[in-house]
Amino acid sequence: MIDFSRCRLSAGTIVIVLVCLVTGAIGQEFERKEMEAVRINGTPIELDGVLDEAAWKQAKFVSDFLQKEPDENGQPQVRTEVAILYDDNSLYIGGRMYTLEGETLRAHLDRRDRQGPVEQLIVSLDTYLDRRTAYGFGITASGVRFDRTQKDDRENPKDFSFDPVWEAQTSVNGDSWTAEMRIPFSQLRFINQEEQVWGININRWIPTRFEDIFWVVIPRGEQAWSSHFGNLVGISGIEPARRLEVLPYAASDGSFTDWYDKDDPFTDGSDLAGRMGADLKMGLGPNLTLEATFNPDFGQVEADPAVVNLSQYETYFPERRPFFTEGNELFRPSGPDYFYSRRIGAAPHGWADGDFTDQPDNTTILGASKITGRLSSGTSIGILSAVTAREHAKGFFSYFEVDSSGPIPDTTWADSTHKFEVEPPAFYNVARVQQELRNGATTVGAILTSTIRDVDNKSSLSSVVNKQAYSGGVDWRHRFASNTYEFAGWAGFSHVRGSAERIANVQSNSTHYYQRPDAGHVSFDPTRTSLSGYTASAHFSKISGRHWVGGIDFDAESPGFELNDVGELSSADDIVLGSWVEYREQTPGPLFRNYNFWTSVNTSWNFDGVQGQRHHNFGAHCTWLNNWGASLSGARHIGGLSDSRTRGGPLMAQESGWSASAWLNSNHALATNFGLGASMYKDDLDGWDYSLNGNFSTRIGTRLQLSLYPRFSRSDGSRQWVDAIGDSTITETYGRRYVFARIRQSSISMQIRANYFFTPDLSLEVYAQPFVASGQYYDHGELVRPETNELRTYGEAPGTTIQEINDTTGHYYEVTDGTDTLNVRYRDYSRVSFRSNVVLRWEWSAGSILYLVWQRNLAGSYDNRGYRARPGDLFDAFGEDGSDFVALKISYWIPVT
Repeated sequence: MIDFSRCRLSAGTIVIVLVCLVTGAIGQEFERKEMEAVRINGTPIELDGVLDEAAWKQAKFVSDFLQKEPDENGQPQVRTEVAILYDDNSLYIGGRMYTLEGETLRAHLDRRDRQGPVEQLIVSLDTYLDRRTAYGFGITASGVRFDRTQKDDRENPKDFSFDPVWEAQTSVNGDSWTAEMRIPFSQLRFINQEEQVWGININRWIPTRFEDIFWVVIPRGEQAWSSHFGNLVGISGIEPARRLEVLPYAASDGSFTDWYDKDDPFTDGSDLAGRMGADLKMGLGPNLTLEATFNPDFGQVEADPAVVNLSQYETYFPERRPFFTEGNELFRPSGPDYFYSRRIGAAPHGWADGDFTDQPDNTTILGASKITGRLSSGTSIGILSAVTAREHAKGFFSYFEVDSSGPIPDTTWADSTHKFEVEPPAFYNVARVQQELRNGATTVGAILTSTIRDVDNKSSLSSVVNKQAYSGGVDWRHRFASNTYEFAGWAGFSHVRGSAERIANVQSNSTHYYQRPDAGHVSFDPTRTSLSGYTASAHFSKISGRHWVGGIDFDAESPGFELNDVGELSSADDIVLGSWVEYREQTPGPLFRNYNFWTSVNTSWNFDGVQGQRHHNFGAHCTWLNNWGASLSGARHIGGLSDSRTRGGPLMAQESGWSASAWLNSNHALATNFGLGASMYKDDLDGWDYSLNGNFSTRIGTRLQLSLYPRFSRSDGSRQWVDAIGDSTITETYGRRYVFARIRQSSISMQIRANYFFTPDLSLEVYAQPFVASGQYYDHGELVRPETNELRTYGEAPGTTIQEINDTTGHYYEVTDGTDTLNVRYRDYSRVSFRSNVVLRWEWSAGSILYLVWQRNLAGSYDNRGYRARPGDLFDAFGEDGSDFVALKISYWIPVT
């Protein structure tokens, strides 16, 4: 039974949270504004950004804008006029944005979907009139287009993966600039009815004055967006397009590497390839869209940054492949990460054996498809399926062959090449449905995933992959009292099946650790062929109000909960209880534009009632009147017990400690801006950690952008896992020695981006990351007894010695303990790398793009047995071997209907 009395949550914090939840202003009703679209009769619109056609003289412009920043509901300093026209095929948006006399218009170039600190006009459309979702179409004064969707009734987050085909032009005059947009109805989803009524809001951002003006101002203290939109009326006689778009592509690439052995029969250091494929997008009725990709190519995708991961958990990187990013938010509901799209097409699970091997880097995606959309009933639907190929690797063996057929045996070299299956065919499916109720104030959803692999129990792969995996759940969000309060949560399940050897591996991996010798609620069963688990959560929050917001949270994941076939989950067997409260002031005062203070407390247990660390957090943030920002936060960490620190061994105590961080940033609306941050940590075993990081971005002229993201860190960790060595004589720790050490670490990295924009549709983008990291393990010792963090340090404890060995037998530490001798892994490291990505991107026709890509990857080790990486070490990478990847890809957008 779980002993919740050990939580020791601050009673004062709970009381404050409850008080803030039951007090505060209730949202007020408001009068909805209206804007009328006018049908074009006569001369069609020529898209040139000038607004000189006769139709614009008949259009009904709106100009009753108000400020949100800096003075909420204040009068703008300049006039803005926007009108909407339409014909049978498209929606036209025209805007005149006036400027102050003598004011410089900020109009830097950028690539599509990057807004930047430049003047811009954004029109948001709620085409379903569900008061919850919205499309956003924006244009900067320099003619850069950007688009996005918002899946929820909140201003943030925004999904920029939305990638429709539309056009826009701008024109700059002496005292104003004008914008003209054409959005085909085929790129929008809306209900099939004679008279259309859509939600609409219009936003103009003027960064030189940090002035943000809206047609409909959503109050700063309210958690809302589409529900406040005005109505767009006057559109009639249009029908949702049953569109069909095809995007064929052709690509060729070459890989060239220094990392190969001259005797390797599989490579001469180069590899050339070519392929073709296609994407398809088709309307299924007025509300749903089918997207499919055949033999997809993602050669233009930027490489992942270099990292050093010494934990037992997997490193997760963001998705960058266009097919999987667009609309991905629908497949990622609140709660567990049931769907991590990078599982599809990941590196094979198996490996070839041999003196030399030819191993595929990724699993081939034969095809993938998804259906997404929203029905007139308020039901959102998403279905995604993908099929990956069976993958093989080759292994080359050299050996002596003896011919004894003659009078004298003849010994010769013989070669043999073998083929190994390293990944079975797999079928991935994700289905998501979400129903809106009460005009979007209440939502209920469900998700279901499956992964099915064609692997035989006799195959060697049956021990490394699950044969079947299913997961899913329901989630809900209920807002009430005019969106002031929210009750949300989820409940879900998982079930995996496979061979007994595979399920044994699942039980013992870092997500579960069923083999823990002192676990009273789980047991390792090597004969089982399936594993099931569940999750549940409930959150009650006050999300709106002038000053006070807060909430109480509960989350649980059972020991058998498992998502890592098509989702992501670092650890299961957790119960977390927490609360938070925040005081905020969003009305500008004599010093600050806004500020807030917050505090939170949380603690965790596993399902055996073992309590982990407790965390008491606090912080503050402010934005000054000049739009500089600063934040300060801290935390007190109170030690508990960890069931994962020994990586499958007994419970181990966690240190108590404290941490703090600070951040300062300049006005992000400036053409040159920067941020500086620092963090530090100290525990009661004299472990420490500090890091410095920053960002700097500047515009040189109107076409060149330079950004830098430096990071430096140093640490001296008090307890870093090294090894677990079996020894039946060590009964205190269940027949194994759990070896830990202190570790000195340091790392330096610098992410560099330099982008040159010839036009809004033609850009050259350069990304580079030099990276250096080092780590030195010292003061090795073994855990004395469970539920402590006390070590018996080798070389200091009576009867023990430790000596580094580096000879033909290997590199390790030889430890003697009385009459026993054991070898402990040598884990010191020093790594240096340089990764770069150069992409020429040209949208040479509407929806059609050419990519020319060059990727360079250099990596190696440097001679530094110390623990301090130095800035000069970053240049060592340029002397290392590496690899190059060059690719050319061209696609052509064909609107069939």
